[in-house]
Amino acid sequence: TIGAAFVAKVMSVGDQTVTLGIWVTGSERYEAMSRIYYRGARAAIVCYDLTDSSSFQRAKFWVNELQNCEEGCRIYLCGTKSDLLEEDRRKRGVDFHDVQDYADEIKAELFETSSKTGQSVDELFQKVAEDYVNFTAFQTMTEEKGVDLSQRSGAYFYSCCHH
Repeated sequence: TIGAAFVAKVMSVGDQTVTLGIWVTGSERYEAMSRIYYRGARAAIVCYDLTDSSSFQRAKFWVNELQNCEEGCRIYLCGTKSDLLEEDRRKRGVDFHDVQDYADEIKAELFETSSKTGQSVDELFQKVAEDYVNFTAFQTMTEEKGVDLSQRSGAYFYSCCHH
């Protein structure tokens, strides 16, 4: 994905309907811009390529970013391209046990998916929706305070705007 794409996915959890607002961000070239998309996120699916160990190291970078910038954001690790492993197990570049240990360390759920075959994709989004419904702390996020542009008190306003 160049930049970001947005999709809304409607999910059912028991008798409740949940709409997930999903931002898909891509290339590291847009790293600084990505922060505007995950600001306020309640969940993040951090993906890496199961056939590429460097992508898993990059995923760790994004996990660290989320942990530092979005307190309370639940993290789901998602290994992609599992269909390639079904063709040839030797293509696996990321050890499952290493990823599971890391997921346990950061308290993340782990999924191995294939966008080509659809393997575990629906299960991943269903888990995110179920967690949202079932964990009160997941739903209760502190509202960010905005900037009141009509406010005229404070030294900054007078020093920068009235000479």
